[in-house]
This record gives sequence, structure tokens and C-alpha cells, in this order.
Amino acid sequence: MTEQNDKNLGRRELLGRAGKAGISIAAAGVISWRLYDREGPKTGVDTESLVTLPDFSVLDKASQTISIVKGSDRVKTVNKAIDLLGGIERFVKPGETVAIKPNVAFASPPMLGATAHPELVAEVVRLCYKGGAKQVYVTDNPINDPASCFTLSGIGKAASKAGAKLVFPKDNLFKHTTLTDGKLIKNWPIFYGPFANVNKLIGITPVKHHERAGASMSMKNWYGLLGGRRNIFHQDINTIIAELAMMVKPTLVILDGTEVMMTNGPTGGSVEDLRRANTLIASCDMVAADAYGCTLLDLKASDLPYLAKAQIAGAGTTDYESLKPIFAQVR
Repeated sequence: MTEQNDKNLGRRELLGRAGKAGISIAAAGVISWRLYDREGPKTGVDTESLVTLPDFSVLDKASQTISIVKGSDRVKTVNKAIDLLGGIERFVKPGETVAIKPNVAFASPPMLGATAHPELVAEVVRLCYKGGAKQVYVTDNPINDPASCFTLSGIGKAASKAGAKLVFPKDNLFKHTTLTDGKLIKNWPIFYGPFANVNKLIGITPVKHHERAGASMSMKNWYGLLGGRRNIFHQDINTIIAELAMMVKPTLVILDGTEVMMTNGPTGGSVEDLRRANTLIASCDMVAADAYGCTLLDLKASDLPYLAKAQIAGAGTTDYESLKPIFAQVR
């Protein structure tokens, strides 16, 4: 057997073991996380007990709404992308508290691209502290067991090392909300606690194929804020994603297309599902970010009905070109 064959075999064994480990942890996570499956909508809830997420958005700046940076190094691309929008000081002020909501939905290793990349999350944490943040929280309400998801994805260790405090979902952090003019989000529990008393909110997520929605990007990332038996919303996936875009008004979204999950999303399971696109998008308009992001999946905005729904609802624009995106490349 040649040295090259030895290397190939070693790589296959590594991927196989990683896949099996991921499946085992994910399966255990599903079983354990069912113990925390929260109730769905309440009837007759006193409207005074309902909550509304704060508006975390920043003031618009002409021609500084969306930046698109090409490059293979996530640290370099995210720094450049944020600089092009006015620098971290535009988004984080001294003494502020910041919540970062990465996609940590699955107990999956970074190389499979199902979750936000830990290196990217850690760099955004560092940038927030550079901007003068008093405290940075990193949080999500994953599909699988939270501890397993944060551990196997590498996000827990990377975020903590960068100085962030991890917040896992607990019953007392969920409150019920009703979205004005919403069809689905009515008296529904949301992961409210980590965001109630912070000043800014940043979303970080990879570009992924999604079997039901067509694509999972910035807007779909907020699915992690839903409590209860949220899988029932998959029956009307386009409406729920649009309503999430109405419910959440982030400071900034970061869409990672360094490696894009082209097939078998949103979980993936093999590096063969990925295609390297070396693209990172930062935007104050998550509809525009996703409209550009879908092109990395060889899709058009019109292929994803939830984008048009979100635009009609006033959450942003699918016409990202009208925002005069700033393009750059780093090496």
C-alpha cells in the first residue's frame, strides 16, 4: 500500500469515526433534550405577562449596510467585513453587553459545517471586547442536548477562551410572546432570558442547504429562539422564518460562506456535502444577507418564498444590489 493510500485510508477512518461519534452524541442529545421539551402556546395568557424582544438594530448608514468579503481565512474576512461597515465601534459601544447567537443546533464537529465555526465565533467575541463591551454572552437553544452541541461543535471552548460567558437554556429563561400580525407566533415560548437585558445582538451562521426551507441562513438562525414543540412549524416553514425575521431585530448578522453545505442540510454528515466558496457576508439587513447568501447555493431569492414574505413584512430587502454592497478580498 502506498503512502498516499495510507493517508487516504487514515482520512476516511477519521471522518468515519467523527461521523459515528456525532451520530452517537446527537442521538443521546435528542433523548436527553426531550426531557426539557417545553410546553407550547398557552390559552388565556394575561397580555401583561407576554414579552417582546428589544430592537437591537443600529442606525442606517448610506452604502454601509452589507459587505461581502472573499477569502479563506475567517478571522481576516470577518475583520474586513466589519471594518467596511464602519468598524466594530459602530456596533458595540464601551460598557455595553452583547449577546452572540451562533447556530449551535446540532452535536456536530466543525468540519461538517452544520454549525457556526468556532474560530469565527471566537473572533467576533474578541472584536466585541475590542469595541469596549462589558460582557459578551454566547447562547443558543439547540435541537440536541446543549452541552453536547456546544462541546462537539467546538463553540463552547472557543467562546469561553475568548472571554464570553456561555448561557444554556433553562426553564426560567423562557417567556411567552405574541408577534403583532403574526400567524404562527402567538402566545409561544421563546428563549428570552439571555436577550432581555443586553444592548446588542449579533447572529452568526453558516450557509446551508435545508431540506424543507431550501436554505438555512441568517433568518433561519433565529429558530433557536423558539421553545416548545417547534418542529410543528415545519409544516409552514416559509411563514415561520419570515415571522422570526419580524420578531428579531439584530444589530448585525454574519453569514459564513467559507464552506457551504450544498446537500443533505441542515445536518449534513460528510465533508462531501460541502463546497468551498470563500465568502463571508456581514449585514445590518438579514434579508439582504440571505438574498446574497442563497447565490452561494446556486439559488435565486425567488427560490426561497420566505425571503419575499420577510420583505413584504418590512424586515429587509431581497434586492441587495440596491444597498450598494461593498466587496473586498483578503489573502
